[in-house]
Amino acid sequence: MEPPSGPPRRKCTPWQGPLLTVSLLIFWSRPVTAQLTIESKPVDAAEGSDVLLLVHNQPENPQAYHWFKGEREDSNQKILSLITNTQQITQGPAHSGRETIYPNGSLLIQKVTQNDSGIFHLRITDANFDGHSTSGQIRVYPVLPTPFIRSNTSDLVEGQGSVALTCEPETQNTTYQWSMNNQSLPDSSRLQLSLDNRILTIHNVTRKDTGPYECWTRNPVSVRRSDPFTLNVFSDSAQGSSPGLSAGAIAGIVIGALAGVVLITAVVYFLYRRKSGGASVQSDLTEHKSSTTNHSQGHSDISSNTTDEVAYSSVNFNAQQLKKPTSVSASPTDTETVYSEVKK
Repeated sequence: MEPPSGPPRRKCTPWQGPLLTVSLLIFWSRPVTAQLTIESKPVDAAEGSDVLLLVHNQPENPQAYHWFKGEREDSNQKILSLITNTQQITQGPAHSGRETIYPNGSLLIQKVTQNDSGIFHLRITDANFDGHSTSGQIRVYPVLPTPFIRSNTSDLVEGQGSVALTCEPETQNTTYQWSMNNQSLPDSSRLQLSLDNRILTIHNVTRKDTGPYECWTRNPVSVRRSDPFTLNVFSDSAQGSSPGLSAGAIAGIVIGALAGVVLITAVVYFLYRRKSGGASVQSDLTEHKSSTTNHSQGHSDISSNTTDEVAYSSVNFNAQQLKKPTSVSASPTDTETVYSEVKK
């Protein structure tokens, strides 16, 4: 046998074919470029602050930038355009006067409002006049005001009824939290929160529920705390024996108490007047008796003195002769001089 004219053929294994194909694909594939993106700085903006939409991974030699408000390229929502080689800027219908475009294509929005929240779209034209598009988002939140707590009732009786505490005001995209005595709310079946935690309801209030309570409001740009709020819970010991007194019954009790006070005052006044009157009468009697006694003594003294005076003072002088007194008094004569009673 003659030897073969050519070299012997090599046998090909089954897995060598796919391996060769993969090697060729890796060799011929172009390097993957980074994706065009927009970054919002800050991510969550407070109302009234400035926001920068920064462009990353731009194509080489960009020729033009076009910014739009919204998710797509709409000429009516165009904000600004920049031609790079001439630095020519063109304003669109959606330009508010607060937008500024930089040479690198980034967009600055000053004093953002909640209306600025949403999607912004960018289209970049490269040197080959190919378009590259991407979108970014701005989130604007209001700066929260200081909250306050409002109660649906001011008169609370221990063990009776419920009270609802509401954290005011109500704002969108806000988280509400509660604290009691500077601590988290206790785990109690009598405490109930609404779905958004804005309303705290306390059932069957007791004096241990007096507080103080505080509510917190929070969003991505601000945190606020209310002033302490203390419940006024009154004891029901007076109503324990007779619960549920009506307003008429309470009014009757008050009127009866006032009538009792008036009656007692009248009795005290009557007794005082009676005592004062008796003392006056007794004083008058005493004075009258003393006066009578003095008058009687005075009269007796006067009579005695008068008798004595008459005995001493009755003197008869007779120029002719001295007469002896007789039992029957004689009429005085012309020649007699009579001196009657002389009283001191």
